[in-house]
Amino acid sequence: MADYETHEHDVLVIGAGGAGLRAAIEASAARTRVGLVCKSLLGKAHTVMAEGGIAAALANVDERDNWKVHFADTMRGGQYVNQWRMAELHAKEAPDRVRELEAWGAVFDRTKDGRILQRNFGGHKYPRLAHVGDRTGLEMIRTLQDHGVHQGIDVYMEHTVLSLLKDGDRVVGAFGYERERGRFKIFRAKAVVLATGGIGRAYKITSNSWEYTGDGHSLAYDAGAELIDMEFVQFHPTGMVWPPSVMGILVTEGVRGEGGILTNKDGRRFMFDEIPENYRDQTADNPDEGWRYCQGDRNARRPPELLTRDHVSRCIVREIKEGRGTPHGGVYLDISWIKQKLPNAAEYIKRKLPSMYHQFKQLADIDITEQPMEVGPTTHYIMGGVHVDPDTQMSRLPGLFAAGECAAGINGANRLGGNSLSDLLVFGKRAGEFAAKFATQNAHGKIDNEKIDIAAREALAPFESRDRGSENPYQIQKDLQELMQDNVGIVRQESEMESALERLEQLKARAGRVSIVGNREFNPGWHTALDLKNLLTVSEAITRAALKRKESRGAQFREDYPNKDERFSKVNTMISKGPNDSMEIRLEPLPEMPDYLKQIIEEMK
Repeated sequence: MADYETHEHDVLVIGAGGAGLRAAIEASAARTRVGLVCKSLLGKAHTVMAEGGIAAALANVDERDNWKVHFADTMRGGQYVNQWRMAELHAKEAPDRVRELEAWGAVFDRTKDGRILQRNFGGHKYPRLAHVGDRTGLEMIRTLQDHGVHQGIDVYMEHTVLSLLKDGDRVVGAFGYERERGRFKIFRAKAVVLATGGIGRAYKITSNSWEYTGDGHSLAYDAGAELIDMEFVQFHPTGMVWPPSVMGILVTEGVRGEGGILTNKDGRRFMFDEIPENYRDQTADNPDEGWRYCQGDRNARRPPELLTRDHVSRCIVREIKEGRGTPHGGVYLDISWIKQKLPNAAEYIKRKLPSMYHQFKQLADIDITEQPMEVGPTTHYIMGGVHVDPDTQMSRLPGLFAAGECAAGINGANRLGGNSLSDLLVFGKRAGEFAAKFATQNAHGKIDNEKIDIAAREALAPFESRDRGSENPYQIQKDLQELMQDNVGIVRQESEMESALERLEQLKARAGRVSIVGNREFNPGWHTALDLKNLLTVSEAITRAALKRKESRGAQFREDYPNKDERFSKVNTMISKGPNDSMEIRLEPLPEMPDYLKQIIEEMK
């Protein structure tokens, strides 16, 4: 075996977004030696792009809010296929995690009496999102980094993990490489926490950063952990659609929370046309009531623009498909109309939505205080991920934990806006806490040198393929993104997904023939070639799970099965690696919910 540089830690955290940083802080507080590996520079994780806020039932703006209402909202949004224990823990613990962030220096927007201000968001009954303008994720990362930097955490920036190392069934470390120089490294650890985020780069139009290539999902799957709910991919209803260079960049739900409305090319507020039955009692039936809700009228119901993301996305797609879209293939999102209601509307918009104002001014030459924005759905978030224990966040592999977007269970079929940031804090903390406990109770495991040699040879294979007609990694990724966008996107049907599976096999074969030029130093083509394996794994998992769930529920809409089916109302899809690298899928019954939680849901209906 080559003599690779080796680093030894008690707990290794892979990913330095909100979940990874919070896990590292917690594990370090338990006096374990912590290593933190991140794909980009510290501070550049995709969490910084989160805008609207952190969902937590602080009840600062409306005292009727509490954890029970938050729990019921989360379960309703997830169409009741959530792991109820995770939803319960999240709703109960989110307020403490937000106050903790405040104590560590986060500068939240404030109510007049100095408490943390909270705003309305889709699917939440009361104003619940603690925010910092529309730059909440940036403030969250800044605060966690400032706090974490004093905890003695060893940080390995610009490193990519290629495989998890195992001793029997137990995960005992990771093998990866330094992106700048291409040098391989071994990370030995008693416990490993995956916090790698999502899979958005498997799709053509996405709000996700370049890092989101399904690394944690794929690493866990290859090591023998299970994936759950992979069919549920959330398409955020409002991404930029013009100009093409910025297509998919997120337009925060906060725009709609502050009174922004959706209209088609004819100026019609089409969201009033179709309000789901289970939300009808909570949704305004006229524009005036919707506006009063956004201005804090406690007796008003929310406007239909603040329905769940899956529903709003489908309504937008309907308008576009039926010829009522904008010139560039979207719909209009208009916050400028509030000048009819507020005398100082322009200043109000700039104060409440500073990032959105600058984003559109600089990238599209549009002044959102005067003109509507053109928006359309963008691949945003995956509800599916590594199946973990709700309390400890450990997977079925001893020593392997997961938190944040690459873990799964809390959101069920659809995530409510703002729940992701509180999810990162609540379960990042839990993952770090229980990983540290595991590490103190176990010694380092044995490293299999032969497996490391195999992983290194596989990683270097693209340099050795010099055949004529060998494949370009960028072209394969482009073809994959178009395939997933067109065949496993917002609206799905069996024939298209069966075709997608066949073409995924072809793309796998092409990925095996990928060839790159140059050497290991500063070689983005090589990085892209190595990402392909993860992207292909998660794409296949999404497609197989979507085929297995023969119904429409939450973020999954099947054109050939447009209704919910009782058979699928109490099951999750579970994916694991079978013999000969086959992907095996089964339906698993949900754990029985205790009576006290059933009662809460009944009371909140």
